Amino acid sequence: MAFTTTMLSWSVLEFGKDMGSDLPYAMDSIRWATDYLLKATSVPGFVFAQVGDPYADHFCWERPEDMDTPRTPYAVSKQFPGSEVSAEIAAALAASSIVFKPLDGGYSARLLKRARMVFEFADTYRGSYNDSLGRWVCPFYCSYSGYEDELIWGAAWLYKATKSAFYWNYITKNINKIENNNNNYAAVDHNNVINSKNNNNAFQRYSSGTFAEFGWDTKYAGINVLISKFVMSGNGSSSSMFINYADKFICSVLPESPSPSVSYSPGGLLFKPGGSNMQHSTALSFLVVVYSNYLNQYKRTLHCGNVVASPSRLLQLAKTQVDYILGSNPLGMSYMVGYGKKFPQRIHHRGSSLPSMANYPQAIGCAKGKQYFQSNNPNPNLLIGAVVGGPDFKDSYADSRVDFVYSEPTTYINAPLVGLLAYFKSHPNS
Repeated sequence: MAFTTTMLSWSVLEFGKDMGSDLPYAMDSIRWATDYLLKATSVPGFVFAQVGDPYADHFCWERPEDMDTPRTPYAVSKQFPGSEVSAEIAAALAASSIVFKPLDGGYSARLLKRARMVFEFADTYRGSYNDSLGRWVCPFYCSYSGYEDELIWGAAWLYKATKSAFYWNYITKNINKIENNNNNYAAVDHNNVINSKNNNNAFQRYSSGTFAEFGWDTKYAGINVLISKFVMSGNGSSSSMFINYADKFICSVLPESPSPSVSYSPGGLLFKPGGSNMQHSTALSFLVVVYSNYLNQYKRTLHCGNVVASPSRLLQLAKTQVDYILGSNPLGMSYMVGYGKKFPQRIHHRGSSLPSMANYPQAIGCAKGKQYFQSNNPNPNLLIGAVVGGPDFKDSYADSRVDFVYSEPTTYINAPLVGLLAYFKSHPNS
């Protein structure tokens, strides 16, 4: 939720002018989330990271109205730290404070004050929530990248919100830790990482070793793109390191680059290992468009070896990803529910797949719900706008709610897409 909020806020900051009459809806979505995050950080010395027993929740297939599984809250604290989740919340609150500043100064100030407090908590009491919450977050929501990237990500957003030298100095002091890990990249056995103590360095080596890492778990590419604008504009340091790494990110995702670190399906969809693939396509494409605009704004030319990565070429690359998601692909189907004539019918989503309360007011318990999970019938309730995990590397899609890697929609897939859709709607000839 925190990463989703950060990305929605970044979308508004970069592309709010392109959203037109949809901007208030984006603002409402951000405020719903920030109100929740304020509540989750309202007890001094605690950050509530999760609600619900993940084992019970995953065992049952119930409508939200019928849920009777334990609503157990899980918090990180001074004794049981969770720097990655706390720092991401700080980033979300800081980013959203910038969004609301022109419209609601009081609310913006409240968000920024809380962001500072939560960031200080995350940095002072360092540790991974994997270790602190153990089996209640792993293997479901493990952090493989550790917490150093989230701390710098949070500091970057606080710097953007405050222009305080404290946060800039924090960024430049700590970024080298991640960059050094890039030189020591090695694959790590997930099971060994999950079950080990004091494993933050192992996590970092696993996911900081490529420039094309950005998502709810890993912030590497996002950090460099965000900070690069500070450097280009002269508001940060004269250091070119951040621009160099942002350039390398672009070269790592450009298909014709001599140094790509991502793959593309035969139909042209960007692919990276790990989880639902559409999260990589939308998040990395968002960064590509943002950086393209920075290059254009500051009249910079980017070369990947002998290949010129012009702003227009980067926009073209990102647009192919958006077009693929919306139906320009070998199957001729949209991966956004409700968009186009052909789209996923059996998404991995409880509320969408079970009968509505209006049509079936009786309770549907844990055991009874499984028949709807296993059914081959299309979902009765369309989750309009939701984007699923997407096809496999061969552009094939099994429309089955059981195959959650492909059929499950998530907010962190959709959030970066909001900005992309706003931009390309406003710039149809890009």
